[in-house]
Amino acid sequence: MPTSTAPAVATGQPWLRWTLLGLGAGAAATSIVAAATSALAAHFAKEVVTPRKRDEKLEILALIQTADGQQVILPANEDTTIEGTYSLYFDGGGGHARIGAIRSYVPREGTVQRDVEAVYSGDLRSATRGWWSGAVYPTPSALGYADEHVDVPVSGGSAPAWLIRAEAPAGTWAIMVHGRGVQRSEGLRAVHTAREIGMTSLLVSYRNDGEAPFAPDGRYGLGMTEWQDVESAMEYAFANGAEDVALFGWSMGGAICLQVADVSRYRSRIRALVLDGPVIDWMDVLTHHAELNRIPAPAGRLGQWLISNSIGRAVTGLATPVDLKSMDWVSRAEQLTVPTLILHSEDDEFVPVGPSVELAERNPRFVTFERFHRARHTKEWNADPIRWHTVTQEWLRRVVFDRPAPRGPSGG
Repeated sequence: MPTSTAPAVATGQPWLRWTLLGLGAGAAATSIVAAATSALAAHFAKEVVTPRKRDEKLEILALIQTADGQQVILPANEDTTIEGTYSLYFDGGGGHARIGAIRSYVPREGTVQRDVEAVYSGDLRSATRGWWSGAVYPTPSALGYADEHVDVPVSGGSAPAWLIRAEAPAGTWAIMVHGRGVQRSEGLRAVHTAREIGMTSLLVSYRNDGEAPFAPDGRYGLGMTEWQDVESAMEYAFANGAEDVALFGWSMGGAICLQVADVSRYRSRIRALVLDGPVIDWMDVLTHHAELNRIPAPAGRLGQWLISNSIGRAVTGLATPVDLKSMDWVSRAEQLTVPTLILHSEDDEFVPVGPSVELAERNPRFVTFERFHRARHTKEWNADPIRWHTVTQEWLRRVVFDRPAPRGPSGG
């Protein structure tokens, strides 16, 4: 009887040994990739919802004195080479200068020289770095209005606001809602437009913006929580003579205004929305920022999932997940029934213009879209204040007050 032989395939065979090593290496590589993707996704998700101080990335090269006043020399980039009026913040935000016309720009030198129209705070002579902003004026008094401070009761305390009364007030108030990472001064650009047609303006603060009380979790809700503070501002307006309101929102402030119009108990008293560079679809914005930061698509999608799922709370620090899908107003276009004006630049580097265009196309009955060019993010007024003022005011006259604009030129 023949003796039994070893199996034809044995682990000692060289080809099988390399196969097993290859399988092990492949599994290890997959684990490494998965871990890296998860780490990137977690970092991305946390950055989106965590309030941060602004980075002083803009170098201040020189400040010179001319016969016409002071001028500042800055690196030439996509922001600093656009005509208009802007702000230069420095010294951690403690310094603030208003920057005006371009006086010299030679692309091959890589610098631009612009007028310094005013220094509101700080010593620009000693400043070396700062950041560029569209929030031009620090307070109402910089525009010639009284600095009337009021406190709006909100969860956790009170949120400071500015009240700027119209000379001949109408029943409709304008409530100005700033964007992510800035404060209520952003809305000062729109006060003249509203006040000239009789709208008293209330410029509000909201949770986590550095002025209003922080939320218990200290995280942005991307509109899902902040809307409650704007609703409180509406209550303040109604208690002080407003019959109804028009909401103005910039960037994330636009998402907040849309949320108020969707879920507030006072949504029937919102006459209009004026949205500048608004977030219409957070998923589109987050995908855009993942691409800008060279985050692989799987990590970007996982980051969105972490923000919107309760499992991600341990990573993001959010008390409640953010329902990103419910804030996709392109998909919900037919549900927006408040007259809405969207002003958005086609070169917006932070919030892509596409969803704004698509929302207007899907809902032409209620949404009016006004395209700007070479204005970047929420700087449409800065680049072309006369057009911003004229378009917005004429639309408000027609939609809110049901009357045409008067004949003759209109101020900017």
